[in-house]
Amino acid sequence: MRSITQKDIAQLQPRIEKIAAEYGLDFFPVIFELVDYDTVSQLAAYGGFPVRYPHWRFGMEYDQLSKGYRYGLQKIYEMVINTNPCYAYLMKSNPMVDQKLVMAHVYAHCDFFKNNFYFSHTNRKMIDEMANHAIRIRRYIDQFGIEAVENFIDVCLSLENLIDYHSPYIKRQDGKADGMNAPDAPKVKRLRSKRYMEKYINPPEFIEAQRKDIEEQQDERITLPGAPQRDVLLFLMEHAPLANWQHDVLGIIREEAYYFAPQGMTKIMNEGWATYWHSTMMTQKILEPSEVIDYAEHHSGTIANHPGRLNPYRIGVLLFQDIEDRWNKGKFGREYEACDNYAEKRRWDQQLGLGRQKIFEVRKLYNDVTFIDTFLSEEFCREQKLFSFAYNKSNKRYEIESREFQMIKARLLQSLTNLGQPIIKVIEANYENRGELLLLHQYENVELDKQFATDTLSNLHTLWKRPVHIQTRLDDKAVILGYDGQEFRQQWVS
Repeated sequence: MRSITQKDIAQLQPRIEKIAAEYGLDFFPVIFELVDYDTVSQLAAYGGFPVRYPHWRFGMEYDQLSKGYRYGLQKIYEMVINTNPCYAYLMKSNPMVDQKLVMAHVYAHCDFFKNNFYFSHTNRKMIDEMANHAIRIRRYIDQFGIEAVENFIDVCLSLENLIDYHSPYIKRQDGKADGMNAPDAPKVKRLRSKRYMEKYINPPEFIEAQRKDIEEQQDERITLPGAPQRDVLLFLMEHAPLANWQHDVLGIIREEAYYFAPQGMTKIMNEGWATYWHSTMMTQKILEPSEVIDYAEHHSGTIANHPGRLNPYRIGVLLFQDIEDRWNKGKFGREYEACDNYAEKRRWDQQLGLGRQKIFEVRKLYNDVTFIDTFLSEEFCREQKLFSFAYNKSNKRYEIESREFQMIKARLLQSLTNLGQPIIKVIEANYENRGELLLLHQYENVELDKQFATDTLSNLHTLWKRPVHIQTRLDDKAVILGYDGQEFRQQWVS
């Protein structure tokens, strides 16, 4: 079999691009690069970017990916990044039918990046920004040494999820960004007077006495934060005693965390959208008769059901197909919901033909949480045989917990909210009037992993340089976990 070249991809691209546009997909220009498995593993380790700052974790991820490919455990078919233009990497060793499928898949991803609301605040020139980050960190390595810089990056990366994933899209406080709501500083009071009487009505010694009194009161006031703050990294950047280079490195980690956040918030939708469109384009426009079997094998593997594990490709594409079918047949609204006859609901068809319009609307406005919350139906769960599972402490393993719709939906939403991570907020920067940091875990019936909690407190202490505490619940009791730089403490709260 003749190996595929960049020229083959260049000849194929206009056809697939035209088909994608005819279906209504709206995307940034796409640049395809044909690379070998070693290069694609390097790119995957870097999150799809050709240049990142130096750090051992990228080497570790590359080693895992390249070994997985060599031993036949995994295979990367494509990588595409959210930039303008979009850069997509195809693997040379893939046969032509796979290249066609992947290119159709990529155009749908690019449409999603461009049009989904949750990507609207991302930096479309992130390739240049990542290269700039790499240059700055290399300069710090030259100046302060690789061990100091890499150790500090380790600390920052362990905290990179302590951001407010929704802050780019909403305003937490009127006129105050990111939850900071410090009161206005008191002003020196002056009695009203004519200009020529000012020095008699408001003598300088009276004004000076007021000013000193205000300064003394300000020293005693606790103003941080004025309201609980979810963007812990921003709070640390503004108030932790960091060196200039440490402040910059923490800012780099935070900026990149916000760039990648929408991908985590829309994983099911993004992969479902791309799978829906590669399936549509391949079966209706692109496939040659001789390619059908190879395509079917690849596509079936993509949407395969993995017991005990959520496949975002499968749940995403099936839910988009279900939405399209429901809006084509009018299976929505008050009349449909009021119908309690299951057989009649299955036959329901008002021939509205609104399905394609609806899925484009969904693609634009939703993230995974709102997507599942709005469109996951009891009928869908029944047809797809979905169930929820939970950890059984008695036999120390995960088991099927329920096949009841509300429980399934609740568990799925719980796993997606805040990307499945605990919600942590800063609530006080002068805990017990000692300049100690107090955080709050927003308890949602899931306890913190104690080992992760203690490691996080240790790393927060590295930045704050004073004792750090977090209020949470263990064994259904309120507790404050703390670390003072030498030992961990656990204090039950009555």
